[in-house]
Amino acid sequence: MKAKLGRSQAVAFIVLLGVVSLFADMNYEGGRSVVGQYIRLLGTSAFALGLSAGFGEFIGYALRLVSGTVADKTRKYWLLIITGYVVQLCSLPMLAFVRGWKLALVFLFLERVGKAIRKPAHDAVISFASKQTGSGFGFGLHEAMDQIGAFLGPALFSLLLFSGPDGAALAEYRRGLLLLFIPAGLAVFITVGARFFFPRPQLFELDRATPEVRMKGYSRGFWMIVAASGLLAVGITDFPLIGLHLLKTGRFTEAAIPLLYSGAMAVDAAAALVFGKLYDRYGARALLGLFIAELFTAPMVFLGPSWAIIGGMALWGISVGTQESILKAAIGDRVPKEKRARAFGLFNTAFGFCWFVGSAIIGLLYDRFGPVPMVIFSVVFQGAALVVFTSFIRREARDSVE
Repeated sequence: MKAKLGRSQAVAFIVLLGVVSLFADMNYEGGRSVVGQYIRLLGTSAFALGLSAGFGEFIGYALRLVSGTVADKTRKYWLLIITGYVVQLCSLPMLAFVRGWKLALVFLFLERVGKAIRKPAHDAVISFASKQTGSGFGFGLHEAMDQIGAFLGPALFSLLLFSGPDGAALAEYRRGLLLLFIPAGLAVFITVGARFFFPRPQLFELDRATPEVRMKGYSRGFWMIVAASGLLAVGITDFPLIGLHLLKTGRFTEAAIPLLYSGAMAVDAAAALVFGKLYDRYGARALLGLFIAELFTAPMVFLGPSWAIIGGMALWGISVGTQESILKAAIGDRVPKEKRARAFGLFNTAFGFCWFVGSAIIGLLYDRFGPVPMVIFSVVFQGAALVVFTSFIRREARDSVE
């Protein structure tokens, strides 16, 4: 029998994958911070952008159910992770070569597909290691390192645009997109190295009691998290639409828009660590911060003055940070080890479908009627998500007493 891997090795593993994510996020978050403005320059509309972004998210999330099932059945975690990174990290730099918005949307779609291939396996191996460190801390540490890259990518892109002529031209965007191949190569190289240092990351998790199993192998708590997160996803406003709105209103310069995104990612990194520790101490109650932050994000970003937009982007960063860290920790703690990758895929499929529907409606409302009806739509669904999740918290508290 193979020896279990210990806590110090688990921390090293999480940090190593955190470095991979740092470079990966420099690539795709740097690209996504400008993709709305870039594709707008190629001639797309808010509705087409919102629909394609939402459809890409939906397909990307739906495919995670397939890749998660494959990961659980085959245990080929590293093959899925490396393949997914290659597809994902090459897609946005390829935008530098396109001349029409339709082909640009295809590469935007492929970036999501690449993420879908790797994500359930990636989340599963992090969840294995985090059992040695505390689930919230493990996911929070990884997310914090991840978001250092998410900060650096947009910040460097913003610096590139500031250094160019007034009114950034397609040439500046394309030059920046080409540079994204550098962190892509580093991320893939380090991932291949990690595979040889830790060929079987499932050995991190000690055998322990299986969580409460209902409804075809998943607990009621898992399904309540899925329901609340789905409602949340319907009302989420993607940054491509935010960037398009800020460009249209002229509240911020083109060069400053990716800097706003970069700042949100810095908040994301801090929020992941803080809320990760809070989760290990207080449990799922710490996730309430995610649902409350989302409730105020759209009104501040789309209806407020400049200071409110900055504050709204900070709340958006808190929301992203908690989605990408302790929400996953909560799922991992409620699903047996042998079904965890599929559970992440199942959760992401539901989340992605709701995101797709919401993004399409939000883009259409913005195009036809402006930001006010869009914000009302967002707030209604975020409020419903908060109600469902509060019910989940109360139920878990009641069950723990009984």
